[in-house]
Amino acid sequence: MTHPWTRRSLLITAGGVSLAAGLPAATAAAAARTGTGTGPARSAASAADFAALRTTWRELTLGTGFSPTAQPFKDRLATLGTDAGRLLASMEPADGSLWPDAVYADPDPNTDPESFGYSERLQTSYVRLRTMAQAYAQPGTGLTGDQALATALRTGLDHLYEQVYNERTTRYGNWYNWQIGAPQALLDSCVLLYDQLATDRITRYLAAVDHFVPDSAVGSYTGTSTGANRVDLCRVLALRGVVGADAGKIALARDALTPVFPYVTSGDGIYADGSIVQHTYVPYTGSYGAVLIDGLSRLFALLSGSPWAVVDPKRQQFLDSVEHSYAPFLFNGLMMDGVSGRAISRGVAAGDPAGTEANDHLRGHPVIASILLLGEGASAAERDRWRGLAKGWCQRDYYSPVLSDPSLSVGALARLKNVLDDTSVTPVPEPSGHRQFPGMDRVVHRRPGWAAALSMASRRITYYENGNGENVRGWHTGSGMLSWWGDTFANGQYSDSFWPTVDPTRLPGTTASRKKLADGQGGAWGAARPDVSWVGGSEADGYATAGQYLKGLASTLLAKKSWFFLDDAVVCLGAGITAKDGQSIETIVDNRNLGATGGAPLTVDDRPQPTAYPWSATLPGARWAHLAGHAGYVFPGGTTLKALREARTGAWRDINAGGSPTPVERRYLTLLTDHGTDPAGAGYAYVLLPGASAARTAQRAADEGWLRILANTDDIQGVSVASLGFTGVNFWFGGTAGPLTADAPASVTVHERSDGTAVIGVSDPMRARTALTLTWARPVAAVLSRPATLTAATTGSSLTLTFGDLRGTGGVTQRAVVRLG
Repeated sequence: MTHPWTRRSLLITAGGVSLAAGLPAATAAAAARTGTGTGPARSAASAADFAALRTTWRELTLGTGFSPTAQPFKDRLATLGTDAGRLLASMEPADGSLWPDAVYADPDPNTDPESFGYSERLQTSYVRLRTMAQAYAQPGTGLTGDQALATALRTGLDHLYEQVYNERTTRYGNWYNWQIGAPQALLDSCVLLYDQLATDRITRYLAAVDHFVPDSAVGSYTGTSTGANRVDLCRVLALRGVVGADAGKIALARDALTPVFPYVTSGDGIYADGSIVQHTYVPYTGSYGAVLIDGLSRLFALLSGSPWAVVDPKRQQFLDSVEHSYAPFLFNGLMMDGVSGRAISRGVAAGDPAGTEANDHLRGHPVIASILLLGEGASAAERDRWRGLAKGWCQRDYYSPVLSDPSLSVGALARLKNVLDDTSVTPVPEPSGHRQFPGMDRVVHRRPGWAAALSMASRRITYYENGNGENVRGWHTGSGMLSWWGDTFANGQYSDSFWPTVDPTRLPGTTASRKKLADGQGGAWGAARPDVSWVGGSEADGYATAGQYLKGLASTLLAKKSWFFLDDAVVCLGAGITAKDGQSIETIVDNRNLGATGGAPLTVDDRPQPTAYPWSATLPGARWAHLAGHAGYVFPGGTTLKALREARTGAWRDINAGGSPTPVERRYLTLLTDHGTDPAGAGYAYVLLPGASAARTAQRAADEGWLRILANTDDIQGVSVASLGFTGVNFWFGGTAGPLTADAPASVTVHERSDGTAVIGVSDPMRARTALTLTWARPVAAVLSRPATLTAATTGSSLTLTFGDLRGTGGVTQRAVVRLG
């Protein structure tokens, strides 16, 4: 089916490495073509091998193991037929276009935004032909095997070749459309129509692919040939080899995957901590990462059992990413927005007749389907474990059931239904634990009943990415946005037209200026990055401490923000909040999307607040608040709380040039602390209790001994919760907080266990220290385990730990386990 949300990227040039060690790029490509490199010789392949590959790709594209007369396939296939029939009826070949609404002829071809639109419509034309080819090849579409449709497809493919996509054309607009989007759709169509296409036609089409995607496209691991883009290019080369029976092309595609597998320490790729980054500075597990796992799972499946099977031992590192990189950001079927970059702005596309909203759930479902496909080539233990994970995610997605997802291909739908129907598979529940991803300044915390994710920014990671007219108001998504979801509630909090209707200066958890910013402020493609290094945290036994030295985007705002992640709560501290722009500075305790009706009652200190819209109030001395069906909020020592109910109207076009212009309205309840205009050293403290009842919130507020704030200053922020054995401190410059003293900047988390031992977790978020000394004023009998670079000294009343060079750890927590005295 036609997918209305395309993935586009920008041409970036940078230094890179040769594909084959010791060989120039051209030599490596030639070696693969002739069989003298790591791939097999051309003579090793037979016609049967290529026929088998075409069959495999056809099955991967169309799906297997389902009945076209059973639901949900019957309706999905009928819709596919309807879509293809509409495209067939509206196709009008003319100079510069195949459809009147998709003119690709550029009167002034270059690489400006206007030319991007023309090249996008070239890709759109090929994607539409692929939709028609799927309707021709799939059973149950009403157009299965229709010869009039086949004739139209040949006409369309010939038209695009003759007019625009041929070996004589110079590309314009977006490189992606010419090297990935259009050729992938073209080659898919060639596989599906293989028996309907004469040899001379295929020869012409492949000449065009060779022109735009030469072997040199994967000659070095650089620029637009890294990470997910590299996998996409390999898919083009592999299918070009499959369709054209070219063993060398397939071998080249396989071998060009090799640079994708090793962990990276900067730039694009997968990090040892599980981070996935694309465009150098953007956390992208949920978008480019989704392309990565989709592409690799397909290529592994395509080549498995063939002379070109992917046997590189480093492929296991990618298989490990299922649980190390992807699973942490999947929650009850959704993919968390904080790792989806500018994709969060795509929503409803202009011209989409179905008006389907691309959201976190529709980004999560295909990743789950890819995990299932990847599992077919993994170990039996991995396959079984992943099937359990997938079944759990799918069963729990009550907000957006996977079998009703209109964006899924029939093949993906078949894999998901298969695991749901498999009674031998036991669904795996959501885990309880904590993961920090210093490679992309992200944090995920999970406890029974809820999950939270924290998005930060540093000189390593952008505040937000915009580009191609997308996500132009995502300014503050990296300014400490704290997103959270419940297991049986609020699973659609950010799914229901959140991004076009939320106030973009009041994202939950952020501290931000009310200063008006321009669309795309700070630059495109991750250019907007703060000049700070102290961003990160530490973890011990699933409890954690995180901190962000915040510099405002295009403002003078400075702040120190800390979060402490516990069993049923997140403690949030802010200090040193200063600005000189003549604008008000606010910390957004939360900003909840209450849907179209917005009826959730708000209670503050046992007093029900009005439910009318619009409404606002300033509530001095507030100690706790409760939003029914969502959460409780506790304010230690009391605070002046501002609350407001708003009915906000926006359109996807407001934040994405390709979005629908149709206005939508959603109602919001916002809780915030107003630090005033040009604050000097302001601060805040609050506790988030996801899913708490009003009674439990009031009880927690009354228990003044539960939480002890050790420090909340511009130098140190720390808390302790004695009942949990928890102490967490962010030392911005070193110093003492409670029982902990650090001689340099550090994040420290301590968990005292009930068995008489304790875990001490330490990191240097700045990644700059050659040594770090931490003293814990607590009697310790013995050090049970420690990192290799750590030395320990104990006295009768304290423990001193000296960590070695922390610069090379990438901000990852170093842990020591001790026996208490």
